[in-house]
Amino acid sequence: QGRGGAMESAAKGGLVLANLAEVVERVLGFLPTKALLRAACVCRLWRECARRTLRARQRVAWVSALEPGPAESHALVHALARELEKVHVLPQTVLYIADAETFSGHEECHEQKKARKRNSKETALALEKLLPKRCQVLGLVTPGIVVTPMGSSSNQPREIEEGEAGFALLFPKIDGVKIHTFHFSKDVKNRVFDESKFAEAGLKNNPDLRVVLLFGYNSWKSGATRFLHQIVNPLNEKSIILAGGQVESFTSLTSENNHAQPGDACGVVGLAFSGPQIQSATVLLDQDVADERTAEATMQRLKAANIPEHNTIGFMFACVGRGYRHYKTKRNMEADAFRKFFPTVPLFGFFGHGEIGCDRIVTGNFVLRECNDIKDDLLHGYTTVMTLIHLGSTK
Repeated sequence: QGRGGAMESAAKGGLVLANLAEVVERVLGFLPTKALLRAACVCRLWRECARRTLRARQRVAWVSALEPGPAESHALVHALARELEKVHVLPQTVLYIADAETFSGHEECHEQKKARKRNSKETALALEKLLPKRCQVLGLVTPGIVVTPMGSSSNQPREIEEGEAGFALLFPKIDGVKIHTFHFSKDVKNRVFDESKFAEAGLKNNPDLRVVLLFGYNSWKSGATRFLHQIVNPLNEKSIILAGGQVESFTSLTSENNHAQPGDACGVVGLAFSGPQIQSATVLLDQDVADERTAEATMQRLKAANIPEHNTIGFMFACVGRGYRHYKTKRNMEADAFRKFFPTVPLFGFFGHGEIGCDRIVTGNFVLRECNDIKDDLLHGYTTVMTLIHLGSTK
């Protein structure tokens, strides 16, 4: 009878432990990532529960900065330092974009009545130090910012053409999705671009490549446009979405502190998204789109692509000449039009010095308009490129 009682106790103990794991995992599920990683150090059971919890967190998160912060550093640094304590993902790849004027320009401190010049490299390092060491980081500065406030993907996106602003998109490890950063700089000694570099970046001989976001910097330099064509033309296929634009500069590339090239250099940086579950579509708002009705008609074409809106991100790459000046003082026109048709998709992007993209959708090579054998013209000015990237269903 004693032996039977011991066996019964052991069985009950096993049941308690099994249920305990379920309870622990449910409780840990409420913790933000930093607290979850600390909890994982308690014991083996908690470590395993934390690991399973983290693996299930595959939705993109973001941190937004829409108002000026303390004068000593950019508002995005303060927002990231504060909000990273609360996010529920472990970032594997980060794309951050901040306004060029206050990221590295003069910021007036009203208390001291004098201007303090920010150092863009110091600001970039401060941002990188906040992120996990093994994280891929791509940082850009642009004349203006398009950002969705934190809290909900349904929040109204904002076009911030002047003033301090920025955002950081935090991509966790997502099953079936690979994201790579890349950088091609113009070699003054060699006028012919070595296309073998494409394969190293996952941009060639990669049947799962779906989307490439690419950004040219120092576009005013001699030969910059020709170099951008050398990058874009080999990628100009119907099975790949290309979108992006010309930025002021790039400040971060990966977490190995590979910072911006000398001021006279030019090149292209970007992100490549690979994975069979990725779906994407993009439309171009050309110069003739100058009122609410035509802007909404373009968004309707993007909506017609039928891209799933769950676990999807929107990108807007606009010319500095558009915005409220283009729409005769009506602000936020294009972001408002996007939100009307995509009420739950967060929108991010910038105002820059040139746009990359066209009307195109990748779901079985169907295109939004008839395309002939001629390559699409992907480089534009005074336009806006709107892009959707669906990263697959989440558990």
